[in-house]
Amino acid sequence: MSAQSETVWTKLSAIVGADFLRPASPADMIDGVLPQMVVEPGSANELARVLAHAKEVGLFVVPRGNGTKLDWGNPPHRADLILSTKRLNRVVEHAWGDMTATVEAGCTVADFQHVLAEHNQRLALDPLWPAQSTIGGILATNDSGALRIRFGSLRDLIIGITVALPDGTLAKSGGKVVKNVAGYDLPKLFTGSLGTLGVITEATFRLYPLPRATQTLCFTTSTSDEMSRLVLAIQDSTLVTTGLQIVVEETSAPRICVRLESVQAAIESQAQHLIKISAQTGAEQVDVSADEWNEPERLWQVAPGGIVCKISVLPTQLGQLCEGVRAALSPLHAKWKLIAQGFGVSLLRMEHADEKLLLDVLDFLHNLLKQLDGSVVVLSCPLEIKKQIDVWGDPGDTLPLMRRIKEQFDPSGTLNPGRFVRGI
Repeated sequence: MSAQSETVWTKLSAIVGADFLRPASPADMIDGVLPQMVVEPGSANELARVLAHAKEVGLFVVPRGNGTKLDWGNPPHRADLILSTKRLNRVVEHAWGDMTATVEAGCTVADFQHVLAEHNQRLALDPLWPAQSTIGGILATNDSGALRIRFGSLRDLIIGITVALPDGTLAKSGGKVVKNVAGYDLPKLFTGSLGTLGVITEATFRLYPLPRATQTLCFTTSTSDEMSRLVLAIQDSTLVTTGLQIVVEETSAPRICVRLESVQAAIESQAQHLIKISAQTGAEQVDVSADEWNEPERLWQVAPGGIVCKISVLPTQLGQLCEGVRAALSPLHAKWKLIAQGFGVSLLRMEHADEKLLLDVLDFLHNLLKQLDGSVVVLSCPLEIKKQIDVWGDPGDTLPLMRRIKEQFDPSGTLNPGRFVRGI
């Protein structure tokens, strides 16, 4: 290590303490790129000072929570320093009377929910791997689950944010009250930005009560058209669902699961209404498994080597999407599984020994989604495939705006270089 490098790391050690700066190990590798060091600041101020120093000396920084989605995005052009939010893990305030809460970025979703549950409240969100995923991580990736059909996405739930910008500035936007429209909307801008504009240190959310009772009912249909009719009939009805999930595999009929939450009497009434709707559309009621709503996580609980995509279409196009996926993959004898949510966002896993065929299927999906005015993003795939594609797909006419925003917030390209759309 050169004297200049030693000076760089010595200054970082002085900011966070020697115990919280260490050399990176192979476990810290990001898509084949091994950073030099890992730093764990203990406060937002320390984190901001680390960023300012990194920018000053020309270090390229990758923010990280628990790393559950660190393989999402393009491979970094370069990574010198992993900036961990692991120690920023406090629930700062739970204003249960106002139904809001403020939490640091390194707190896991499960720990946050546990604190909120003490007052029978919750963050109405069900992202992947809540026991490991951090608040900052789900915001950076805009992760959500089936609850979105009732409560909206993270952009609907977040009402305030604190971010550390690459120059060391701590910027705040929003507040602790639900109605807050003053100022530039940083919460929505930073949600889904993959840590390319700044590092989220703290967020404030609107909360919802925990449900008194919950019931799930599941149905199967013989065709994608019947599935689509059932899904649209449910959404056109007076039913208030907190989950509407469709699972389709290469050898099985569509399976539709519906979650109802309310007081028990209301659930029983809605369940009877749902059964009538299903009968009118030709669906058959089937048994419910104990972990229906963990289906998305199981897409990653298989042998490595497949491709997992996130696909967005209109709810009215889910039937077309299912048929398009089946038409593309069935002739190849590929293994595949599609998990779609009633609001139009799906996860697709596909596996085949021939990677070239999978690349051809990706091209087909991009063309199909272009016709549907939808989008497809590759979340996980072998590195050999990732190096041949842009996982974000075609950004269309939004790319110039994205680049201008990046230049405004991170003109030196300090944060996550190359990992966002078209190498942003």
